[in-house]
Amino acid sequence: MFFLILLLIVGVLGAVTVYLVAPAASTAEQRAPFVNGKFAHRGLHTQDKSVPENSLTAFDHACSHGYGIELDIQLSKDGQIVVFHDDTLDRVCGVQGRVDDYTFEELQEFRLCGTEEKIPLFSDVLACVNGRTPLIVELKDGPRNNELCEKALVMLRGYKGKFCIESFQPFIVGWFKKNAPDIFRGQLSSYTKDLNHGKVTPATWCLANMLVNVISRPQFMAYNVTCKSPLAKLCRWLGAVTVVWTVRPSNDVEAITRNNDCVIFEFYEP
Repeated sequence: MFFLILLLIVGVLGAVTVYLVAPAASTAEQRAPFVNGKFAHRGLHTQDKSVPENSLTAFDHACSHGYGIELDIQLSKDGQIVVFHDDTLDRVCGVQGRVDDYTFEELQEFRLCGTEEKIPLFSDVLACVNGRTPLIVELKDGPRNNELCEKALVMLRGYKGKFCIESFQPFIVGWFKKNAPDIFRGQLSSYTKDLNHGKVTPATWCLANMLVNVISRPQFMAYNVTCKSPLAKLCRWLGAVTVVWTVRPSNDVEAITRNNDCVIFEFYEP
């Protein structure tokens, strides 16, 4: 009797885990621009920062070299969608404060990595790329997520090129599941220590182990290159397209490329 009860408990836990982790199905048409793709992380920027990340020059270089592009979007204080990764400006622009502390006009006073490049509007990036290469668009988590989703969707609906969306915030991915189910969507994740500035919480543990998929039902998972999570592997086994980030020359590029569907890279050219 004990073993029957134990077997039942294990079976129930397994079924619940599969339910939480399971991805949504995707079509061959949705997957085609991304499977076997090589995507330049924040554009084809350089390690010496002479071509800075998330700059129009980096995006143009990626297009001209035949690579896809991964980029990051968030809102300025006045509700403009800008392309910028960090929440704060200090690392890239040498300025204190959050991106959403400033209007777009004020953000134009700053420069990227000491170059003459400025923080671009998402609309300008779309015009620059102009359908030349597929885009992976990461929506950054912030205090106005619904506004960001709504405005981004309007722009993406008017864009003629290939694209998909992803986010660390499962409710953003879930928003697209509900409001734009035809758009290929992905759940970003990493180790717990890499999330929320290293603060371990039940939420970050669930995100690291893909248990938030019950909210977002992603069609692809985008996980840290050093991923060893068994639940992430389960997600792939259940049919998720696997996108790996960020692959650098120090990694085993050949093995990583062979074992994943799509690679986001930087500081080398595949």
